[in-house]
Amino acid sequence: WRSLGVVPDAVVGHSQGEIAAAVVAGGLSLEDGARVVVLRARLIGRELAGRGGMASVALPVAVVEERLGRWAGRLGVAVVNGPSATVVAGDTDAVAEFVTVCEAEGVRARRLPVDYASHSAHVETLAAELEEVLAGIRPRAGVIPFYSTVEAAAIDTASLDAGYWFGNLRRPVRFQETVEQLLADGFPVFVEASAHPVLTAAV
Repeated sequence: WRSLGVVPDAVVGHSQGEIAAAVVAGGLSLEDGARVVVLRARLIGRELAGRGGMASVALPVAVVEERLGRWAGRLGVAVVNGPSATVVAGDTDAVAEFVTVCEAEGVRARRLPVDYASHSAHVETLAAELEEVLAGIRPRAGVIPFYSTVEAAAIDTASLDAGYWFGNLRRPVRFQETVEQLLADGFPVFVEASAHPVLTAAV
């Protein structure tokens, strides 16, 4: 796209998509971006796969948080994509129970096709090793504004070190807030660059 003169005025990524956004912004080299993807995925596969799950639910985050009381310590809010688009993550059995209860009450909910719980307490076990394997990446100040869905704000890409990429996997994806911030900052047109339009409806 850039070779044809198509250059974004700002970028925002969603979960692992933040790595691609950081490369496009100039905050990570392509090699470092690939390193973050591969090394982190390797850890997830070894340590988290088979232990958890995620589910989307068509409810506002405040309502979801109230409902999660019965699964305290087992489920948490992982993603907020929009006013009625929330994702929970946690223990496999708790995710299944949550979906069953929602469906029984006529609330649209579905399990996502993953067997681990991103953006949940499960990720805590990766903290030390993730910092170690990503210690060699060299983030730098980018040339395109980078809006972080971890912080729900524009941040300096020179801060995208190993600690940031742990937070990106552990903390909730604040996509709705970040889109709202982009709109407030004067960015009225969004293009989703992905395999298929997962987030266009949320935007």
